[in-house]
Amino acid sequence: MLVRYFAAARAAAGVEEELHALPEGTSLEALLEAALAVQRPVPPEGTPTLDRIVARSSFLRNEVAVRDHSAPLGADDVIDVLPPFAGG
Repeated sequence: MLVRYFAAARAAAGVEEELHALPEGTSLEALLEAALAVQRPVPPEGTPTLDRIVARSSFLRNEVAVRDHSAPLGADDVIDVLPPFAGG
């Protein structure tokens, strides 16, 4: 499963994207737990930690909004982490 980070999530993660080798049927919640378990450098000053950002983020699964964090994912799914954006 590929996780792509955007905006503040990218800054906090320290990478644009990362691959997680989890089994078919893994939930979004479990994928996010795996992503948060990765050792990361301290984010830039003024950037919240990734766990704080993920807690407030929206997610896309293969470019479609996903709200059910218990839904099973496919091994080839792409998950986008979209933190709240300012403006409207």
